[in-house]
Amino acid sequence: MRTRKQLTPLGAVGAGLAAGAVGTVCMDAARFLRQRRAGGERNALHWEFAPVRTWQEAPDPGQVGKRLVEAFTRRELPDSAAFPVSTFMHWAYGVGNAAFYGAVSASLRKPHVLYGLPYGALVWLSGYVVLPIAGLYKPIWTYDAKTLGDDLTAHLAYGLGTSSAFWLLSRVSVFSRQL
Repeated sequence: MRTRKQLTPLGAVGAGLAAGAVGTVCMDAARFLRQRRAGGERNALHWEFAPVRTWQEAPDPGQVGKRLVEAFTRRELPDSAAFPVSTFMHWAYGVGNAAFYGAVSASLRKPHVLYGLPYGALVWLSGYVVLPIAGLYKPIWTYDAKTLGDDLTAHLAYGLGTSSAFWLLSRVSVFSRQL
């Protein structure tokens, strides 16, 4: 009789976290390649870790992080924190969000790599629900189709990268047990 491996609950979350890092790299690669095709000249590392000098330059993940830190500490963050907070929040969101993907995917009877597509679309859509409420985005209907399409395709790359990595990691014995 053939045995199969099943993820432990902690293994599903751990594999999800690791898969989220891969998915974040895939999303960033899609965005990097798009900026290169548009004539951008920065190399991948300089693009990924481009300096953010002020909070006015900080991307949305950094703005969310700034609000969270300032709400908890009741202190205003200096501009020098814009880069590390923005970078941390970008990666924390991509990695942390995939912990939920891992838990849900591991509970399915037959997980599939293509489930990453609706997952990526859901992450994309959630940003257009939550970020307008936070005052960081405009309502989704105010964006043009190209902007939404570019953002969606990057999130689909994230979803497929996450689901592919999760599929592979779910077969590694450190995350699973024999049944």
